[in-house]
Amino acid sequence: MIIVSACLCGINCKYNGGNNLNEKVLELLKEGKVVPVCAEQMGGLETPRIPHEIKGGSGAEVLDGKARVINPQGGDSTEKFVKGAYEALRVAKNINAKIAILKAKSPSCGCGKIYDGTFSGNKVEGNGVTAELFIRNGIKVYTEEQISTFAGEK
Repeated sequence: MIIVSACLCGINCKYNGGNNLNEKVLELLKEGKVVPVCAEQMGGLETPRIPHEIKGGSGAEVLDGKARVINPQGGDSTEKFVKGAYEALRVAKNINAKIAILKAKSPSCGCGKIYDGTFSGNKVEGNGVTAELFIRNGIKVYTEEQISTFAGEK
């Protein structure tokens, strides 16, 4: 089984109340090959919610207690992002997921590039909190932008 960001399946859990439907991910859902999760909701954030970015690093630094997940008004949701990441990991382990397809650039799910914490649209190298936790636990993470890359691994 593959764990996926719920928003990619068309579930309205994105920060603005919408989704990021990806037809290829939806097809995998219809085939029963994926389990959707939204780490941000699982951590206790509501939908819709104020957007968040990681300030002071990436998901690695958040998990290591060296960076925070904030909103543009300075509100800190770090604990909820970390809690959601661990809840998503629990689901991934329960289904024995070895692969995850997560939403690119997200402070939870981004892999390779995330927004830089200035809310200016700038991106930096790094992973979101959930993506980093998955990687640390041996789950191979792809974004929806790389979906064709993992086709041979399913």
